[in-house]
Amino acid sequence: QVHLVESGGGLVQPGGSLKLACQASSSFLFEHYTLAWFRQAPGKEREKVSCISTSDGTTYPADSVKGRFTISRDNAKNTMYLQMDNLTPEDTAIYYCAADIRPCPGIVAKAVDVWGQGTQVTVAS
Repeated sequence: QVHLVESGGGLVQPGGSLKLACQASSSFLFEHYTLAWFRQAPGKEREKVSCISTSDGTTYPADSVKGRFTISRDNAKNTMYLQMDNLTPEDTAIYYCAADIRPCPGIVAKAVDVWGQGTQVTVAS
């Protein structure tokens, strides 16, 4: 059984930065599955924040985070990251990492293969 474990959430002031990490328990999963970050705010649907292609590292950030969030991966550590800069209160949510056999454009929340447990990000003064 494969697992994804997120870390790095917390409380940050508006304009601040956080870096989330997602470590996979299986190198097979990390090497063969597409990885993505989702988030879910209270009362809202889970939305895809960013995705990174397994084949060539192409990234697919959501319009709401373009220019502020950067997704990356370290294959040697089986770890994916989300660098979040210039955070706003609207970024407050539980952030989940996800692994799916589909390529980035085809990944949707209702059909993700593997989820992490989530990490809370709160942006407030």
